[in-house]
Amino acid sequence: MILVRSPLRVSIGGGGTDLPSYYEKEGGFVISAAIDKYVYAAINRPFSEGYILKYSQYENVKSLNEIRHPIIREALRILRPFENRIEISTMADIPSGTGLGSSGSFTTALLMALSAYLNEPIHTEELAQLACKIEIDILGEPIGKQDQYIAAYGGFTSFEFLKNGEVLNKSMNLASDTIRDLEDNLLLFYTGIARSAGSILKDQDLKTHLSDRSMMENLNFIKNLGLRCLDLLKIGDTAGFGDLMNEHWQYKRSRSQSITNELIDNAYKSALKNGAIGGKLVGAGGGGFLMFYAKDPEKLRSCMSEFEMDEVTFKFDFHGTSLVIP
Repeated sequence: MILVRSPLRVSIGGGGTDLPSYYEKEGGFVISAAIDKYVYAAINRPFSEGYILKYSQYENVKSLNEIRHPIIREALRILRPFENRIEISTMADIPSGTGLGSSGSFTTALLMALSAYLNEPIHTEELAQLACKIEIDILGEPIGKQDQYIAAYGGFTSFEFLKNGEVLNKSMNLASDTIRDLEDNLLLFYTGIARSAGSILKDQDLKTHLSDRSMMENLNFIKNLGLRCLDLLKIGDTAGFGDLMNEHWQYKRSRSQSITNELIDNAYKSALKNGAIGGKLVGAGGGGFLMFYAKDPEKLRSCMSEFEMDEVTFKFDFHGTSLVIP
């Protein structure tokens, strides 16, 4: 059996500028951090012919074209196992639709597991590129590239998305004290709302394709915020980073009415009065996780419990997509 795990992520700054509709015009920049919550993909050879697939649903089909799960179907179509006798099981520490990049993690975990099963090792850059090809080019999802890249590389990483489609990645090599500070004071709370990133990003993608002035100005500002986050974190100014998170959220929520709602807005306002310096919804918005940088973590935890939002504690992952059982 082959077992692979791929980390989920929190977006630190610049999110939304990794969509082709934006970076092909202006160039994008995102800071992302992998966390120790994972999507797992396991592959085994069953006794009988066919494709046995176990995810949130169960499939047992004879031909590739019968597979309903689009990512699994297209990954198998590209990598072409040597026989139609394969069992694929996937599971995750956090459910999908919560803003932590689970689709990108799912795809990278699956591709590495299939590559290992075929005894054809895949390089990290190739893994990220192929995951993007499946989700964005083949399946046409209106999403960005940061999820696939941070899942593949791991770490606390900056990504520059060039106009020609090339992606430049650079480990931020933050001081150990800064990493510990962020792990102690960046808190994640689940809003209880799951949503599709594609549906949230569709409006942004359409407006960017049309070079809508207000959307382009908004994303230009968000990219600049990402670069400012980079400068602050490099010098260990985590409180300044917390202030930028608040500024980031105010611009992000103005992109689309579907990004926030009354519950999220009320919880956010209360958090700023009870221990948080700044925060934002992680991912495209509409639900998922609220992330705050806290000056008083315990006071913030008490506040969020009043909104019945459960905390998910985490550390950063510096391994990226990797084999657990080769």
